[in-house]
Amino acid sequence: MKLSIDRAALLRSLNHVQSVVEKRNTIPILSNVLLKAEDGTLAMATTDMDLEINEAVAAQVDVPGMITAPAHTLHDIVRKLPDSSSVELALDDSGNAMTIKSGRSKFRLSCLPVGDFPEIGGTELPTSFSLPASNLRALIDRTKFAMSTEETRYYLNGIYVHEAESEGVKVLRAVATDGHRLARFEMPLPDDAVGMPGVIIPRKAINELRKLLEDAADSIQISLSESKIRFTFDHIVLTSKLIDGTFPNYEQVIPSGNDKIVEVDPKLFTSAIDRVSTISDGKSRALKLTLNGKTMTLSANSPEAGSATEDLEVNGNDNIEIGFNARYLLDITGQIEGEGCRLTLADAASPTIIQDTSDLSSLYVLMPLRV
Repeated sequence: MKLSIDRAALLRSLNHVQSVVEKRNTIPILSNVLLKAEDGTLAMATTDMDLEINEAVAAQVDVPGMITAPAHTLHDIVRKLPDSSSVELALDDSGNAMTIKSGRSKFRLSCLPVGDFPEIGGTELPTSFSLPASNLRALIDRTKFAMSTEETRYYLNGIYVHEAESEGVKVLRAVATDGHRLARFEMPLPDDAVGMPGVIIPRKAINELRKLLEDAADSIQISLSESKIRFTFDHIVLTSKLIDGTFPNYEQVIPSGNDKIVEVDPKLFTSAIDRVSTISDGKSRALKLTLNGKTMTLSANSPEAGSATEDLEVNGNDNIEIGFNARYLLDITGQIEGEGCRLTLADAASPTIIQDTSDLSSLYVLMPLRV
């Protein structure tokens, strides 16, 4: 194998694929990136056995071939090379090492056999449909903050994506919850997604996908089965195993009898929460909302730091005191892009529904705190 490639193009692709590789691996081959040079492209692949990223980039291939090299080390080398430089990769005759040349710099990396590299992406995925990149970004952004990080409830460590019905219309719905808050987002169901299985996409796959989508093209092809999901766009293919578990019946925790409605400017609300919560206790981050007709008072107390209050004008007529975790509340209000934030409450002990008044595709449920 011998090729030359633009340093910026190589670094961009290595940035994508190396982030899957765990810093510490008990299996040496999982620390490596698979490099395959042929027909004017360099294809790269990394995996942690649950998630796999493949990306192809244009290169001048003089001698086709394949090898695996240490992913993080290769990334660090290319990152430190001068901008606008060209990089030459060449496999030694022994097949056990690769030489990297750029300008006056020369590196030699030990390599592992291609045959040791595992593959998780080669199975049949019967359901396939496409989504605009902007829709997929919105689906992730509106829900991922509510994913659980508790390993004991592993089935909550991702986003549940499934076919559902809303007011007689079929929708593609995404739900995430950690037991303290719930985020639900929906969009029209693509025709090709009718009959799709409900799947739980793992947290790591969601986070890696969101980074890749930052510069993604217009359309994302999604293929899935009951055990795997694949996202294909630009010159990137991300394949992930799905969480093997049953997502709880989230509909049961969305209250239907809340009768107290208050609307507030989300930007003013978010800023006030951020300011007042500076004083809140570090563990519970407790923040109290006191509704008194047209006024909402936010307050926080801490034995060590002191106290804080701030008043906001609201559109409502109810009186209620309720406490929330300030960080959870900020996660939700930060997703509201319209002019109005609607809180639908029942009492101090019941969950509250929060929505954007101008975009009902998202719905958030937040459990209260005792304050």
